Amino acid sequence: MARREELREFLRARRAAVTPAEVGLPDAGRRRTPGLRREEVASLAGVGVSWYTWLEQGRDINVSGDVLDAISKALLLSEPARAHLYLLAGLNPPLSPDSGSEVSPELQRLVDAWSPRPAILRDRYWNLLSINDATRTVFGYDDTDHNCLISFFTNERYRGMHLHWAAVAPAVVAAFRADAARAPGDPAFRRVVDEVSAASPEFAELWARQEVGVPGQAVKAVNHPEVGELFFDLTTLTVTGHPDWYLELYVPRPA
Repeated sequence: MARREELREFLRARRAAVTPAEVGLPDAGRRRTPGLRREEVASLAGVGVSWYTWLEQGRDINVSGDVLDAISKALLLSEPARAHLYLLAGLNPPLSPDSGSEVSPELQRLVDAWSPRPAILRDRYWNLLSINDATRTVFGYDDTDHNCLISFFTNERYRGMHLHWAAVAPAVVAAFRADAARAPGDPAFRRVVDEVSAASPEFAELWARQEVGVPGQAVKAVNHPEVGELFFDLTTLTVTGHPDWYLELYVPRPA
């Protein structure tokens, strides 16, 4: 009930904030209330007036993502406001558009400044956007590595240094499946899966298990050829302004 009340107030406020001229409608003189009328929003979104009225009243009706997208367009909603509308309507927001791979100087300085501790910046497909020198030294990444999942299964140096590679591999694949499930049909996820499957029968076998898991706080154990065993606490953060980017920060465990 609280969510429906918020939906009602949100739609009314957003409708009042849009002028007819902004959406290409004639301004037919003075209006009793500011903004668009309900029937105008319904017409712009291609839905029935009664149905839109019920939605704005917070009634318990079925909605689809396509209809919410049409209403978002009619109300000139920003991407965060569109996601908010999805949540208020009881649906999971769609993934935001790919924000590209250009890393800002400020974010790059953060990744570099995390040395001598490893830091990794990756996107939703686990593509490496930026790593610092400590990541190269400690985990064995080099210039040929471009995706965390692909490197996990195909970088022999990385695999050889990982203390519990075989035990961790199922959880890694399950976490990637959980991320891919948020965007069913996304060809970029499929390209990563196809590439790793072609290079690693181990991955293909694990992928076929259909296991799903979301990683939480983790411990990464490495047997470095020069300094021996190293243990890190891993914390993964979402980057503000880039909800499809993730910053992995590694901190040496106490003692």
